[in-house]
Amino acid sequence: MQEIQLVNQREYAYHGCLEEESIIGSEYITNLKVFCDLHNSATKDDLKLTVDYVDLRSVVSQEMQKRSKLLESVCLRITNRLFNEFPLILKVKIKICKLNPPINGDVEQVCVSFSKEKS
Repeated sequence: MQEIQLVNQREYAYHGCLEEESIIGSEYITNLKVFCDLHNSATKDDLKLTVDYVDLRSVVSQEMQKRSKLLESVCLRITNRLFNEFPLILKVKIKICKLNPPINGDVEQVCVSFSKEKS
């Protein structure tokens, strides 16, 4: 099994439980790994036979723009959509981090990670 990764995709979004987070927003970093069998696309050197990372980036961006209270919900939404739209994907690992979260203390980021295999 091979993997395709998106590393440190930055998005500005409005997730969070606090009302001001829906107004002010915050910066997020997403790291995504999708696991697939890429031998066919590698052998034939054909984009149509792989999972295009441009499309992966687009799915992450679109789902990040849908406001959620919890990053857990965003991770699940992205994971489910990837499995639905890309049949080659066998496993997804995703990590979403909120930079400078509004918590009482000096914390650079808070992160939520999901890992799920196709059933």
